[in-house]
Amino acid sequence: MAWAPWGCYPWLVLLCACAWGLPKSLDLREDVRNCSISPPYLPVTVVNTTAQLTALRQQMHTQNLSAYIVPDTDAHMSEYISDYDKRRAWITGFTGSAGIAVVTMGKAALWTDSRYWTQAERQMDCIWELHKEVGTTPVVTWLLTEIPVGGRVGFDPFLFSINSRERYSVALRDSGRELVSITVNLVDLLWGSERPPVPSEPIYALQEAFTGSSWQEKVSGIRSQMRKHREAPTAVLLSALDETAWLFNLRSSDIPYNPFFYSYTLLTDSSIRLFANKSRFSSETLQYLNSGCTGSMCVQLEDYSQVRDSVQAYTSGVVKIWIGTSYTSYGLYEVIPKEKLIADTYSPVMVTKAVKNSKEQTLLRASHVRDAVAVIRYLVWLEENVPKGTVDEFSGAELLEKFRGEEEFFSGSSFETISASGLNAALAHYSPTKELHRKLSSDEMYLLDSGGQYWDGTTDITRTVHWGTPSAFQKEAYTRVLIGNIDLSRLVFPAATSGRMVEAFARRALWDVGLNYGHGTGHGIGNFLCVHEWPVGFQSGNIAMAKGMFTSIEPGYYQDGEFGIRLEDVALVVEAKTKYPGTYLTFEVVSLVPYDRNLIDISLLSPEQLQYLNRYYQTIREKVGPELQRRQLLEEFSWLQRHTEPLAARAAPTASLAPLMTVSALTILSWSV
Repeated sequence: MAWAPWGCYPWLVLLCACAWGLPKSLDLREDVRNCSISPPYLPVTVVNTTAQLTALRQQMHTQNLSAYIVPDTDAHMSEYISDYDKRRAWITGFTGSAGIAVVTMGKAALWTDSRYWTQAERQMDCIWELHKEVGTTPVVTWLLTEIPVGGRVGFDPFLFSINSRERYSVALRDSGRELVSITVNLVDLLWGSERPPVPSEPIYALQEAFTGSSWQEKVSGIRSQMRKHREAPTAVLLSALDETAWLFNLRSSDIPYNPFFYSYTLLTDSSIRLFANKSRFSSETLQYLNSGCTGSMCVQLEDYSQVRDSVQAYTSGVVKIWIGTSYTSYGLYEVIPKEKLIADTYSPVMVTKAVKNSKEQTLLRASHVRDAVAVIRYLVWLEENVPKGTVDEFSGAELLEKFRGEEEFFSGSSFETISASGLNAALAHYSPTKELHRKLSSDEMYLLDSGGQYWDGTTDITRTVHWGTPSAFQKEAYTRVLIGNIDLSRLVFPAATSGRMVEAFARRALWDVGLNYGHGTGHGIGNFLCVHEWPVGFQSGNIAMAKGMFTSIEPGYYQDGEFGIRLEDVALVVEAKTKYPGTYLTFEVVSLVPYDRNLIDISLLSPEQLQYLNRYYQTIREKVGPELQRRQLLEEFSWLQRHTEPLAARAAPTASLAPLMTVSALTILSWSV
């Protein structure tokens, strides 16, 4: 699944209008608000938030606040959040996944990126200003014009990362305004019975067959790192939900697409304290955690809401707490004296779980074989049914989830499926809905980016197909994206190289003809954990590549208003076999679905790229073919055999060495950074 910063697609509204047959300007459309006329025009989809804002301002007055910030995250900086934490959606009426709201005593405003401009105009009443930009700077600029010098801006410290709070604080302090931490969330005080219930499904232990190590082994490993650390931490504080889930091999379903539960962990050299809702643990799980004793390998369960007080109490002693700043909220950070703090970007658990041991690697590989079966079944079905004109983006996505649901150990999708036909595929993060979608057509390209959560692994794969006659430009663009995927996948590079230093290889073939893409090239992936697992990947904030890491490789190309291409595989970092001694790494692709032969211009492939592709197809045959035969999926097996036939060169390659020299130069220039 592609990653992109906010604001990368300013053409989104126009494209969506074209895609859904709504070419009118916003002033003339009936499906969005019009606040420029009197009385304002409001579609039926608008939510009246007058009562919410009135009540919130009363709370702000009580706290002597000039403004209050309502972000779109939870206390763990999660990528996806539970309905229980969707405060911004309740106060604004806007349900998009990205955006920040600010309320003053006289105004209310929302900032969101281009993916959600139309949705915001459909859902928010005219009390709310819509600002079509994102980031701290535009919010602060607006605040400085709306509140006087000496004004107080309130925020919930549990919903701000350490870095976010610092950015706001510095900008406001320099202008004579004050950022004020309010530990009781003001929206929570108002939400009342309308608030969705706190998740309460059981918290369960994974079977030993699906874990790489026991929780006791993992705890011992982290304690060993603590003892070796030069600053001698006495405790590690874990805030990200996947950290605690991984450490104890526990899972639940509090967060959409992620098998996590609300929790924190304070691990010391002599105790283990897990903050969660104790009523959600069965007696068997409590016994599994040794919760009935008080030794160094006994997990003491404490109430989730007490974590701040417990951490603060712990700091009264001669201690040092080791945290990862990326996922620790300011609400916990502010109660730890700075002289008792060891702050790294990522906690030792986050870094440790990024490297999978041999058993975890085997588990992840197995999940990708079964996932390939589901995707191949779907592609075969599409090939038969799209020409009939009966398939749309949404129904197709539903069918794929049904196919995945029939696979062993399936536990749900790993993210919202991107099922995009024609010009919708030009939107890198488009997803259809039951109300808004397009028909799939043999005359258009179709992009499918999807994944599953299985007890033994998390998957994420993207394929782009065309069932008719693609244009010469579509074939060239597709093939150049494929070349980028191949070139990065087969790259050999020194151990400890950071992903951003080799990322350009995925773009080389596109750059050579003046093409590019606007999202990241890849991200880490977990074992029945996050589909976007930090800190692995090809961005500047990622850690160096190491043997045992899994990452996606997903170059793409998007032609505005026409089509989109992305080819994504998950790959394992492995040792490379080199002619001369040395520690070098390369990638082993574990996604096992063939690319669309109809879109490959073989004449653009070098002999080495063609050889790699044919070896990959042989691997697919060897790993997925027997599984299809075992399950008597004979039509799918026949399809697989046809689509993995060896490809033969049609013309001598004409590629220049210039692009390779460019990439090499870029790599050398950044080597010491």
